Amino acid sequence: MSRDQAAEISATGVTADVGDATVRYLLYGLLPSWFVPGLADWVMHRRTRIEETAGTKESLIHALMMTEVGIPIALTLRYEVNPLLLTVQLGATAAHEATALWDVRTAVGSEREVKPVEQHIHSFLESLPFAALTSLMCLHADQVKSLLRGGRGDGDAWRLVPRRRPLSRGYLAGIGVAIGTCVLLPYGEELLRCVRARRRGRKRITSDEARHRATEGH
Repeated sequence: MSRDQAAEISATGVTADVGDATVRYLLYGLLPSWFVPGLADWVMHRRTRIEETAGTKESLIHALMMTEVGIPIALTLRYEVNPLLLTVQLGATAAHEATALWDVRTAVGSEREVKPVEQHIHSFLESLPFAALTSLMCLHADQVKSLLRGGRGDGDAWRLVPRRRPLSRGYLAGIGVAIGTCVLLPYGEELLRCVRARRRGRKRITSDEARHRATEGH
């Protein structure tokens, strides 16, 4: 850092550390903002009565996508970014994109109307994993280079290494509460609603078949 930069930081209190700024962006900007479109998407599913159209299949696809996003997030909050973690993140991002395409095909192929607002919400949900991954790769360029070399010369490249600077318990607790409130509860409710609707449909079919057989018997 030059003397001029040091003097500017001293005078203004503004840090020039791009790494710290990127970490703050990821922890307090991008990750919390993920919950907003996720919750909005659940509202759209409810409005279009997913339980009566695409049903359990689409709801299970939503659970799969959340798992594909949740696992790398949980690992990144607990462990250092290294070639192993980058591989998990890259694989999960690719899987999430493929599953997102499957999700839309399933919804469009059913009677559920996927409105333009919901499609716009999807654009946010699809872009956020790429934004997080590219930011992490810029922040840990040395680990990207190590990954490209297959981790040669790095004994910790292919194992999970606890964070040298663990995140505060308060922050982790806050993220946990947000995940429970904005992800697990609403999407758990969605899946339960779909399962119940499916059971009601099966009972109705069974009842109709029984009445039909009884009518034929007379």
